[in-house]
Amino acid sequence: MTLSADNTTRRQFLQAAGTAAMTASLAPAILGATDKAGAKKPIIGSGAFQYEVTHGWGEVPSHIRWGETHGVAVDSAGLVYIKHRTRIAETPMDSIAVFDPAGKFVRSWGKQYHGGGHGIDIRREGNEEFLYLCVTTGGPVVKATLQGEEVWVKGKPVETGKYDDPKALFKPTNVCFAPDGGFYVADGYGSHFIHQYDKDAKWVRSWGGFGDQPGQFKTPHGLWLDDRPGRESRIAVCDRANARLQYFTLDGRHIEFVSGVSFPANLETRGDLLLCPDLHARVTLLGKDNQVITHLGYDQAWTDKVLGGGKFTLRSQPETWEPGKFLHPHDACFDQDSNIFVVEWVLTGRVSFLKKVA
Repeated sequence: MTLSADNTTRRQFLQAAGTAAMTASLAPAILGATDKAGAKKPIIGSGAFQYEVTHGWGEVPSHIRWGETHGVAVDSAGLVYIKHRTRIAETPMDSIAVFDPAGKFVRSWGKQYHGGGHGIDIRREGNEEFLYLCVTTGGPVVKATLQGEEVWVKGKPVETGKYDDPKALFKPTNVCFAPDGGFYVADGYGSHFIHQYDKDAKWVRSWGGFGDQPGQFKTPHGLWLDDRPGRESRIAVCDRANARLQYFTLDGRHIEFVSGVSFPANLETRGDLLLCPDLHARVTLLGKDNQVITHLGYDQAWTDKVLGGGKFTLRSQPETWEPGKFLHPHDACFDQDSNIFVVEWVLTGRVSFLKKVA
């Protein structure tokens, strides 16, 4: 696969973004770009979970202008993979950019996922690591090497019978991994199903569908194998528009609901912790019993104002964004040192690095 180094032109942002948002997106992205010169970086969290925040992390090259930053993953070497939705570009732009742990650009690729960049996760298989990608335009799920070479591409799972109606959409949002080498796909923006596959990428079963009853979903956006110590392995699903998590056995039987979330987007575990980026302006850490430990970077005043009006609106004026406060966290992950990367669903994109200080 050829890695891109070309410059791309831009068309006008969506009118809702406003002139200020467009101006900010054209500025070069450098480490700590959103921090005022000489200003002390904000510390968020409490107790044993405090983090120093760097917004605008990563030296983004000239051939990439962030669209909506939707996914983030870290490999065993510490390289950071950012996936963004490149709808702002008139011509296809690389949708995946890779940085070293210090934020230096390494490589990019993914023009074929233009406009649909979404979920990204990494799994080690034998001596090699692979990317699992979800693309919401056209509906493929892709397995690729860390250099971007496609191993396989899976489209709509017609064998399920869930898509016999030609109007039934398949727009996968995220993947999680089964302990036996298989995986699960969340059709979060399509028909609200979870699809299970075996280690050979063969379909096993599906469950879900639109609704608010146990085992039904309204946007099953993210999912994760919760195998934290002392727990039987289970699948946790971000039932986003129902404002809850749902837990399932590995074969799709509903176990329980978990509250304490507002608009959950994705999940990851580390030790006893469950990490949950939440589009309603916060990143939540939950303990081993799924009790909330802290909401990181919570802009509660803004959230209360928006939800009080009954309408969710993307924040598109960078000049109003406050250091240490999140906007719309869409994905988050830990690195090897328990620091956290957060990417946000804003038209200009935003990547934040949370350095653990306590």
